Amino acid sequence: MVFGSSRRARRRARSGPAEEGTQRTRTVARVLLGAGLVFAGTGHLTFARDEFQAQVPEFVPLDADTTVLASGVVEIGLGAALVAARRHRVAVGRIAALFFVAVFPGNLSQWINHRDGFGLDTDTKRFVRLLFQPLLVAWALWATSRRGLGGRKRR
Repeated sequence: MVFGSSRRARRRARSGPAEEGTQRTRTVARVLLGAGLVFAGTGHLTFARDEFQAQVPEFVPLDADTTVLASGVVEIGLGAALVAARRHRVAVGRIAALFFVAVFPGNLSQWINHRDGFGLDTDTKRFVRLLFQPLLVAWALWATSRRGLGGRKRR
């Protein structure tokens, strides 16, 4: 292999420093989101299991423990995929965004039914928590996007 002819070097030559910085920022954001999901998923299965069970809405057809365990496994899988599945990051990002949308009714139910959990012991705190869900959706989509600055496709 000739020095400088690697795929990374060619990509660097096509993109400016600003785009390269944005790519690094997106990569860091993707890895942080993935790590956060793995941590939360581990909490579902272990140390925070009771707290998560308190958030499962009454309308969910499965019992609370099964729901918490299943969502924990999904979170760990999504988190690992965000970190490791670089080639499929766009699809994984969309799936993560859909997951955040899917769990929103549980957060809404926690607010409506005045359920405490994770220090969310007032209606104001529970409502503010609701505002973070769209940010998680946006984070998942942005961090895994194929678009760089100026709408150019990233590799």
